[in-house]
Amino acid sequence: MNRINRGILLGVFILLAFNSCEQKKSEIEQKPNIIFILADDMGYGDVSSYNKNSKIQTVHIDQLAEEGVMFTDAHTSSAVCTPTRYGILTGCYNWRSTLKKGVLGGYSKALIATDRTTIGEFLKNEGYRTAYIGKWHLGWDWTFLEKDSINQNKWDAKPKVDFSIPVKNGPNTRGFEYSYGFNGSLDMAPYVWVENGKATMIPTKETVDKGKQSWWRKGPTSDDFNHEQVLPDITKKTVNFINENAKSDQPFFVYMPLPAPHTPILPTDEFKGKSGLDNPYGDFVLMVDWIVGEIMKSLEEQGISDNTILVFTSDNGCSNQADFEQLSTKGHDPSYVFRGHKADIFEGGHRVPYLVRWPSKIKSGKSNQLVCTTDFFATTADILNVPLKDNFAEDSFSFLSALGVESSFPKRESIVHHSINGSFAYRKGDYKAIFCPGSGGWSFPRPRDKSIDSLPKFQLYNLSSDIGEELNLQDKKFDLLEEYRKELSQIILNGRSTEGAIQKNDGSERWPQLKWMNDL
Repeated sequence: MNRINRGILLGVFILLAFNSCEQKKSEIEQKPNIIFILADDMGYGDVSSYNKNSKIQTVHIDQLAEEGVMFTDAHTSSAVCTPTRYGILTGCYNWRSTLKKGVLGGYSKALIATDRTTIGEFLKNEGYRTAYIGKWHLGWDWTFLEKDSINQNKWDAKPKVDFSIPVKNGPNTRGFEYSYGFNGSLDMAPYVWVENGKATMIPTKETVDKGKQSWWRKGPTSDDFNHEQVLPDITKKTVNFINENAKSDQPFFVYMPLPAPHTPILPTDEFKGKSGLDNPYGDFVLMVDWIVGEIMKSLEEQGISDNTILVFTSDNGCSNQADFEQLSTKGHDPSYVFRGHKADIFEGGHRVPYLVRWPSKIKSGKSNQLVCTTDFFATTADILNVPLKDNFAEDSFSFLSALGVESSFPKRESIVHHSINGSFAYRKGDYKAIFCPGSGGWSFPRPRDKSIDSLPKFQLYNLSSDIGEELNLQDKKFDLLEEYRKELSQIILNGRSTEGAIQKNDGSERWPQLKWMNDL
């Protein structure tokens, strides 16, 4: 081969290599940014686009609904905080973890196992810059100088902590390159900001509030932690992260779990009285709506709105701390037409608003596709065209096709519900089987009410004709109840609800709540 031909051949190789690099760069640039905003204890009926009778006008969330896809049959994996967060980040039903009921406290150890892949880790491996900003409530490991006689998972535990030592097994070890937030709910001590594993300030005082709706438990508080300013602080941090990463070739993922409108219900002066409901809860909901608006505005200003997937939902139904009785005098019902509220196995406990906007790819509209908060993981994998391993996101189904985008992933056809006391329900098609008497939570009839003993052990409702769950059909459709019991039992024992190799649940398999598996 002469020198000229060798030169031509070398030029071709260089051109091909350059085009290959440019193509890879283009693929990275085309990956959408992703922001997941999670409200805390916000009801389906609190969003005006979901409830025509809502007395709270959520204009920014309504804009998101108008510009994106609005899911009307979306559910959290649990009716309370910690478990739902576990499901979002892992794509697994919460009860597969070691936490079989209830929630964690502010001093609780890390719940997500070290060998469990989170959505943060998954996206980080796919080239994303990842950030968590807000309420963690999944535990991390403080350094205890002296443990309390109270179990550390309890909400009122008071151990002595060396806040100068970085936490272990926090968000930075679960897939988030940047992290900023606090460990429990806003009413659970300690009240300390932890940024990238380190307390931003050592707490030198204790604070407490005993107001009707503004209360929080007494505990260590750092000087830079102001309960009333937590939402603005989180919003500022998130907007800063967006602004700093907007022009990068690297896509980003922000997980933004809010502590509102959960207690303490603390709207800032700007929002006090704004809802006109004579109830700070309505004002606090409007503050959550403002946050959504601030995130949307930041995306527009940076010119990245079109290729950013923005998700908004809530971690469960509205809490009774909102004062349902008072709100009803104003004609507002946070649970809309659904029975129950936060903590319950009834629809009001876990049916939530779920909105997804991605202007460059999806058209606006409504979808009645059955969705669970665990489905975010598989949907993200579907968007990136990355297959999931057998031990990834075992209870996650993609809803990409419901967004009008072609998908090869299977759709969700059934769902498992879970209440605060560990009670189970199984929904498939129009019917929902509840494997406990009563609410399994905080609304009447509660698990310890005397009336529970006189109720049927199980409940079966046709949600297409009885969305309020008033007519129990368990004695009329026993065969269907038995069919659902078997299907649910198999989902539990298989360690997954998606197709794939059988997996093992974490912790003990001897759950008192599962007595019904052999008791029907």
